Parts: sequence; structure tokens; C-alpha cells
Amino acid sequence: MKKNFILALLVILVAVASCSFTNKSFDNDDKDKFLLELISYVLERGHYEPKEVNDSFSSNVFDDFIEVIDPTKRYFLESDIKEFEKYRFMIDDEIRNTDITFFNIVYQRLMVRMEEAKEIYGEVLSQPFDYSVDETIEIDYDKQEFAASKKELKERWRKQLKYNTLNVFDNKIDNQIADSEAGLDVDAAYAFNEIPGSIDKDLTEEEAREVTKNTLDEFFDFVDDLERKDWFVQYLNTIVEEFDPHTFYFAPEEKEKFDIGMSGKFEGIGARLQKKPEGAKIVEIISGGPVWRDQSLEVGDQILKVGQEGEEPINIVGMRLEDAIKLIKGPEGTVVDLTVRKVDGTIETISITRDVVELEESYAKSATIDAGEQKYGLINLPKFYVDFEDYAERNAATDVAKELERLKEAGAEGIILDLRDNGGGSLKTVVEMAGLFIKDGPIVQVRSSGQRKEVHEDKDERIQWDGPLVILVNELSASASEILAAAMQDYKRGVIIGSKQTFGKGTVQNIFPLDDIVRGNEHGDLGAIKLTTQKFYRINGGSTQLEGVKSDIVVPDRYSYIDLGERDQQNPLGWDKITAADYKVWDGYIDFDDAVRKSKERMAKNEQIKLIEENAKWLKEQQDENVISLNYDAYISKEKEAKKRAEKFKNLRDYDSKLSFSSLQYEKELFTQDSVLREKRDRWHKDLARDIYVEEAVNVLKDLHKNNIKKKDSELASVNKG
Repeated sequence: MKKNFILALLVILVAVASCSFTNKSFDNDDKDKFLLELISYVLERGHYEPKEVNDSFSSNVFDDFIEVIDPTKRYFLESDIKEFEKYRFMIDDEIRNTDITFFNIVYQRLMVRMEEAKEIYGEVLSQPFDYSVDETIEIDYDKQEFAASKKELKERWRKQLKYNTLNVFDNKIDNQIADSEAGLDVDAAYAFNEIPGSIDKDLTEEEAREVTKNTLDEFFDFVDDLERKDWFVQYLNTIVEEFDPHTFYFAPEEKEKFDIGMSGKFEGIGARLQKKPEGAKIVEIISGGPVWRDQSLEVGDQILKVGQEGEEPINIVGMRLEDAIKLIKGPEGTVVDLTVRKVDGTIETISITRDVVELEESYAKSATIDAGEQKYGLINLPKFYVDFEDYAERNAATDVAKELERLKEAGAEGIILDLRDNGGGSLKTVVEMAGLFIKDGPIVQVRSSGQRKEVHEDKDERIQWDGPLVILVNELSASASEILAAAMQDYKRGVIIGSKQTFGKGTVQNIFPLDDIVRGNEHGDLGAIKLTTQKFYRINGGSTQLEGVKSDIVVPDRYSYIDLGERDQQNPLGWDKITAADYKVWDGYIDFDDAVRKSKERMAKNEQIKLIEENAKWLKEQQDENVISLNYDAYISKEKEAKKRAEKFKNLRDYDSKLSFSSLQYEKELFTQDSVLREKRDRWHKDLARDIYVEEAVNVLKDLHKNNIKKKDSELASVNKG
């Protein structure tokens, strides 16, 4: 159905576009105008929920474009914004008339202000900073207004540069203390006036300023290499992303990179980033990649600076995300140094060796769990993968079916399906995988704009696993993961354990090359657009959009109070409901209510759970701390306090569930020839043994197993009595 829908939509777009765009030309043969008209056309006719391009839309584009190109408010003046204001409610008219006056004016002024910024930072960094002065900087840039004068703008730059240099200065002092042969206490937090006399503070401060200056020099060299078309793509995407956060325009070179990513090979550090005014935020760690293997970074960390091995780092705060990514990526085997603000507020420099993600770690893997008298099985599924060229070659559904069969043969009495951090993937594999656990019936409903809903069903009456089932989810379980968890929840087939709610992405995107929509194109490669075309619905009728899947048993984690998920994205589509599909609740033997009650009782008494909850609240406090002291003594005092608190929560990694995990026999046989695989599995098993969520999943399986016996014995007694 999905393939047919895409083909039908493309045919419609091409048919109508052929009339509208064939040999289309402008007075100045402007490709930018052509792209604007073409993309607007595709959005209007192809998007699942097209928006009315009106004054309100125009105002949003106005605000968002200014924020994209000047997120820290260090370029434009208040007078610039007032001058731009006359276009606030005219952008919608410009879009309809293929006019790009607003972009041109803003772009030209930005180029002027960036040249002025080079002079400003040069002047500021030529003078020493006084770290004994009590002053602060607000790093929540949304709370700031644009500078009213060049004098005020220079003062804003001074504080920002002092803040950047303070961190460098502190690191240099720490390094000198550590390298000192005078027996200095490396763990001591020396006040500014107490820094040992063997350390030349003035020279260190000067060196720190030089580092900051070199970083900015490199940043502006990088920006100078950008062409006008690069900035125009930003403008186009500001318009496109007003429709929803997953609709996106790919310039030709970016489309090529996307194709490489879709092929399953990820070069670089193996992390997905999200643009934030204060840096690039890590929102996903790709299983098997360098970051995943290194274990030094985690979701929620913010990258502040990027340095190539042996070179001074470049500050990426305020930099376009794609430009920051270009700095982070690099040839396999090279090292990138990342200055990171951890989710706990501490700042570290972490070196990552770039590599290609090992595909095998993106595939399903399983382990047996020895829980005393019982044995259970755990299947970890990082994503719903598929080979689009050859579905039969390898896909998530068939791999999970194989693991289920192997776990049954190994004597597993219950199954844990771990979908934590699983961002989704192939819809077809979801339907087939859900069918492994039920006899038959609907799995998910899909609706395209203006069309009747389609119900995707499992029609195979065979059941691969009919025993107790627990599904683990978290805030990063998205899309296809949510479909599977929702279906199992609606059928009451499995118990969902995890975060209060999952990510909440209930939309479908398709890629449309723009060259396929236009005939007689004289403008060269036009790139492609990723377009939201459909929406997912549970079989009970509710959308997974925004609300995600609410766990049957909620277990706190470190992200419980941090804004993650679709609801934290800009312009997400809303939640709605359609009619329910025709389905029957699982007629098995599981007593959900009793299992949930017992789990809640256990968690209320668990000290580890209480510590996780405390950690989550503290992380939220740290994230909300947006006023930073520029006084050295106050700064290091705050850093020391943060490190002390962070140290307390590092004990969370020392937890021991006393459960024993083992590879299946077929994997053990592979270990003799693959020592790397053995090492990966050993590390995974150690992580599982420290995982309280897995421990609680095992406890729930035990309760379900007891209920199984109780229910079966009761039914048997009733039959015998009859």
C-alpha cells in the first residue's frame, strides 16, 4: 500500500507540475525563485496537513529565520530588526509571487554585521579579562532582546567571549597544577587569589584569550567559505519546517549524504544532533558507532566546541547545525575533540575516533537470563531495519522470529523485547513482528490526507510466541517502536515498562526528488524534499503523535524531567483520533492488573529507583541553570559542586541485579573465530546486569508466569470437576 501511495502521489505531482513548471522562466533566470515556487507547490499539494500560507505563517517564518541565522543575538541590532519588521506580514505574499526580497535584505545585512563582528571580537580579545569581578551572563538567548546600540552589542560580545575564555583558562590552570612538580593538590579548587605563585596567571589568561581568538578566526574563515545559496537553503527550510519538524528540503549535496545514511553506513562519530542556541544537542546515539562504543557521551549532552586532533577547537555555539556537523565528520580513523556540556552541567573534552558504524550492532541480538529457577530471554532491537532492495535478504521481523525460536529451544519461559532508544524504521517489519505474538488481526491504521484509512493486518494465524511478554521502552522509542508497543498494549498481549510516555512520532515521511516533478528543468539538480504524507493510528483509534505510548508500568530514568520527544520539536502535527479497528483483546492467561500492582509496590521500596528519580530532578535543575557567573571563584565553586553531585550519581552504574546473562549457543560457537564479537557481548551482558529496568522486567515476567500456572491450574481443575 505504501509503495502504491507514493507512486500515486508522485504521478499526481508530476502530472500537474508538468503543466505549471515546463519551461518556466523568470526575468533573471533565478533558480532560487524557481525552487521557492516548486517547493511551495509540493508542500501545498503533497503534505499530509498543508498549512495556510497567511500572515500568521509569515510572522512565524520571520521569527524563525532570524533565530536560525542569529540564535545568540550577536550580529543584528534592534534597529535592523525594526527595519526588517515591515516584511513580517509580507512573506506569505512573497511566497505566492516568488519574491525573495526579505531573504535578500536580511542576508545582505547579515554579511555586513558579520564583518563588523570580526572587528568587535578582535578588539575585545586584545584586552585582559578580569576574573575577580562579580558579573554573570545569561545563556538562555531567548530571554534576551537584540542590542540597542553597537556599544551594547560589543558588551554582549565581551561577556560571551569572557565566558568562552573562562573555561579555557580554568582548564589551563588545572593542567598546570596537574603537571606541577611542586606537589600541588590536583583535586583542590583554588580561589583566584590562591592560585599557586608558580603559575603565571597573566600569561595563562593571555594564552586562553589567544585560544578563543584562534577559534573565532577559524569559525569566520569557515563562514566566509559559505555561498549565498547555502544561506538560501536555510531560508527555504525555515519555510518548509513551518509545516512540521520532519519535512525538510535537501540541497543536491545534502540529498547525496542522506542517501548514504539510508544505505545503513554512518561515517563520523555515530550520533544524531539537534540545533540548539547553546550548541549541538545529542538526541540519538547510533548503535555500533564510535560514540556508542566509547560510552563517554550520552543523549542530552551538548557539544560546544569541535577540534581536530592536535588543533585548537572551534566554538560551534551559534553555528548552523550542518556546518557544525561538517566539522565533526571526517575520514575514518581520524580523531575529533569535542568540548561538551554534559547533562549534569559539567564540561569535559572528549576525544572520539571517527569510524563507520558497524552494521551488525544495528541488528537484533538476544541473551538468556538465568533468574534462579527460571530462565528468560531478552531480545534487543535497535531499529526496525530492512533491505529495501531485497526484503527477503534481511529484516528485523525475520531476525526477531529466529531469535524467538532459539530462545524457545534454550528453555526461555518469558520474553523481554527491548525497544529502548529504537527510533523506528520499516512499517512492514512492525506488522510482521507483531504477528509473532498474536494469532491474527489489525496492527496499525494509516491515513493519508483526504483519503480513507488503511488497516495493516497480520493475516498469519501462526503464533511464534504465546508466553509472557514484556516490552521495554523509553522517551527515545519512536515511530515503528511505538506502533508495536501500542498494538501489544491494545491487545493486552504484553506489559509495557518504561518512561511515562514514548517519543510521540506518529507521522510518515517520503523522499521526493524535485527533478522527477519538473520537465524541461534548466536549473540543474534541484535536490529533494522529505515530505510528511501520512499519519499512524493505533488500532484503538488514537494517534501515537505527541502522546506516544504510555507505559503500563512507569519507571523513572535520567530523562524523566528533560524535554525530549516530538512535543519538544517545533511545529509538530497535533494528536487526533479516528475510528477503532475491529480487534479482539488477547484471550490469553495474563493477569495484567496484579502484575502492575506488584511492580509498583516493589519500585516504591527500591532505593536505586529513588536515586534515579533524584538524579533526574537534579539534571533538570542543571539544565534550567542559565545564568553563569563570570567570576572565577564562583565559577569553579559551581563546577566543583556539580562534579561532586555527578560523582554521587555515577554510583548508579555500580548497581548489580545479580542476574546472569549468556549468549545463545550459535553465538558462542562464533566466539572462537570472532574475539571482537565476544568482547561486545561480554560488555552488553555486564550492562544488562546493571540495568534495573531489565531486572524489573524479569520480576514482572515471574509474576506473569505464576499467574499462568494459577490460571491454567484453575481451568484444569474446573474441567476435571465438570
